[in-house]
Amino acid sequence: MSIVFYISGHGFGHASRDVEIINRLAVDASDPIVIRSSVAPDLLARTLRVPYVLLPGACDTGIVQASSIAHDDPATVAATIAFYSTYDARVAAEVARLADLDVSLIVGDIPPLAFATARALGVPSIAIGNFTWDWIYETHPGFLPSGAAALDQMRESYSRVDLALKLPFAGGFSICPRVERLPLVARHPTQSRAATRAHFALPAAARIALLSFGGYGLPALDLSTIDCHGPWTLVTTDRVTGDARHLPHVHVLAETRFQDGPFRYEDLVAAVDVVVTKPGYGILSECLTSRTAMVYTSRGVFREYDVLVEAMPRLVRAGFLSQADLFAGRWRETIERVVALPPPPERIATNGAEVAAEKIKSEVRSQK
Repeated sequence: MSIVFYISGHGFGHASRDVEIINRLAVDASDPIVIRSSVAPDLLARTLRVPYVLLPGACDTGIVQASSIAHDDPATVAATIAFYSTYDARVAAEVARLADLDVSLIVGDIPPLAFATARALGVPSIAIGNFTWDWIYETHPGFLPSGAAALDQMRESYSRVDLALKLPFAGGFSICPRVERLPLVARHPTQSRAATRAHFALPAAARIALLSFGGYGLPALDLSTIDCHGPWTLVTTDRVTGDARHLPHVHVLAETRFQDGPFRYEDLVAAVDVVVTKPGYGILSECLTSRTAMVYTSRGVFREYDVLVEAMPRLVRAGFLSQADLFAGRWRETIERVVALPPPPERIATNGAEVAAEKIKSEVRSQK
């Protein structure tokens, strides 16, 4: 009996948290998890530790990004309306694609298509997320009135969810008939700060800032102009900026360094003093679990942004850096102010992956 995960291809946060849940399912090798997603296959290959089958392709449209910190709002609206204009045919295609599998449960994070497909197949469904797409789109620039029909289709699909597991930093879910709160699902570091720095050849005693801007990177960012080099060492992966390997204060790590061996990206987050980033569920949760400070910039109009920013001061040492200052290299004052902040006043549970896995296994057992 197969469990099918529909995972949004929007950003890395959806996939990274679902990987944590899947890794805790302890599925027998003869029954691999099936994943329906447009997420980069190498992300799954280097992080999943259980058998799985990837059925590639988009199962939602997310937000079309012009860069890591800017959205293309007209393209977002057009892509979403086009996707839902053929929604019934898409559901039928999903049913046909899964026809040869003995599907026992569909888990969605959090494409509406997952739940429409589950209903068509006559199997139960579980939603996992910190927002629903109708909640995002209903205030997105330019989405209404032309996207009203798409919103209706999303809400109809969400109304068919058997169980919605709502993560912290949440918005939406009012249409879901049964909602339970889920603790934070987060990647936890497994290696020490010293061992991680040694593994990546980073200076043991340096003050280190990590640039984390997801899959799009910031190739326009000139790291030679940053005003904090000298007191600070900068670390980035090769997808974040243009070629900066010649700069003495910058360490550029190839993405392939995270594909093999025990050291993962969350270990790097825990080994630095501050992360310079844009707000997103994944990087916020990793800074929270590792207690690493976070300097963030704006990312365009996205409804989740305000929810995350409101939560940050309670949970992580955080401060805002404008895009003007980011690109002008005026970092030092903000970075040094943020790392000097006292520990955040609140702690929250971070065992959401274990809790979600148990709920999924319980549902599967009930089908046997």
